[in-house]
Amino acid sequence: MNTLNTVIGCMSDYDPEALSVEQARHIIRECVAPVGGVQYVAVRTALDRVLASDLISPIDVPANDNSAMDGYAFNGSVLSGTAPRLEIVGAALAGRPYTGTVAAGQCVRIMTGALMPSGCDTVIPQELVQKDDAHVGFAPDAVRAGQHRRRAGEDLAAGKAALRAGKLLRPADLGLIASLGIVEVPVFRRVRVAFFSTGDELRSAGQALAPGCVYDSNRYTLFGMLHRMGADVLDLGVVRDDPVALEAAFRHACENADVVITSGGVSVGDADFTKPMMARLGEVAFWKVAIRPGRPLAFGRLTSAGHDALLFGLPGNPVAVMATFYVFVRDALLATMGAAAQPMPPMRARSASAITKRPGRTEFLRGIVSTGADGAVEVSITGAQGSGMLHSMSEANCFVVLPHAKGDVAAGDDVDILLFEGLI
Repeated sequence: MNTLNTVIGCMSDYDPEALSVEQARHIIRECVAPVGGVQYVAVRTALDRVLASDLISPIDVPANDNSAMDGYAFNGSVLSGTAPRLEIVGAALAGRPYTGTVAAGQCVRIMTGALMPSGCDTVIPQELVQKDDAHVGFAPDAVRAGQHRRRAGEDLAAGKAALRAGKLLRPADLGLIASLGIVEVPVFRRVRVAFFSTGDELRSAGQALAPGCVYDSNRYTLFGMLHRMGADVLDLGVVRDDPVALEAAFRHACENADVVITSGGVSVGDADFTKPMMARLGEVAFWKVAIRPGRPLAFGRLTSAGHDALLFGLPGNPVAVMATFYVFVRDALLATMGAAAQPMPPMRARSASAITKRPGRTEFLRGIVSTGADGAVEVSITGAQGSGMLHSMSEANCFVVLPHAKGDVAAGDDVDILLFEGLI
């Protein structure tokens, strides 16, 4: 893992008050390392965990040659240009193989997944045959010799890696692991994330609102995003704008978590003590990023009582919290979890309306992607894009991503979109 000073020392255009999105992502990427620590867990509990070592297959998959179709198994040597007529000598079902030997001119009724009988290498699908009580016939060009047979080890050979270390395990992976007869898998321990909101004006849900106060939505949003990523979460609640309280919260978070996330307090307000406290307790690589929403954004590392933790100081506005989490925090958490890089490539869609955009910052606008009247993929902006308008984030199903150097967008222009589904 590189130190912050090492990374920023190699950047000729480094300015902690004015970084592009890509510069900020580069710094984060270079400063993040897996937390380590391996656990063996049952397959049923391995969903969304990260595989700690290559998973080697103990068996061939499939274990034996078997049929890929419902039909009739026979020896392909009979395909000589004339219409075959084969005697049916038995049946092979999945789990109940035919144990005899099939001679030339004979066949066996076979079901999908059933073992190929001795002497057979080809399967003719049942819908391509004409059948009477004891024989089947079919056109000579209805099947090729060797067709519709799955070979042993065709999917995965014994001794080969079924899954590689760093794989974030999804439902299909659990099925694959179970198909190999494996009951426990080595995974990295869960990353532990402590988070809290800052501000005297914040109240938790269920509390009465005094004049000028608002309910804290950011902790609930962060909890949901972190929970979906499989992190162990430590919610430290709302911390008031007080140096003593903030220092206690930062130290507790640093000493009990791998990553610390705050929301609010990283701008330039007179009552914001979060920013100087971050600098006092650790190293901060940057304070601002050329992004909308989310320009005030801190990243660094905290140290307390011999413990250290990554630090993300997110903005206070609710939409900015979600946008910066998706753009910066998500990939960093995956890296700390030991997961291989999992970029979310943007799609292209037609903009349903004109969008005003000035070059010099990357913008993430809330959008609704749909199918246009002509069948093309089309995206509409969810109205006003104020960073405090959380309702529009709830309505949206994607970000419209306008790059740093891009200017205005005309109606009908293609734009990049990043679908919410799959981000977490």
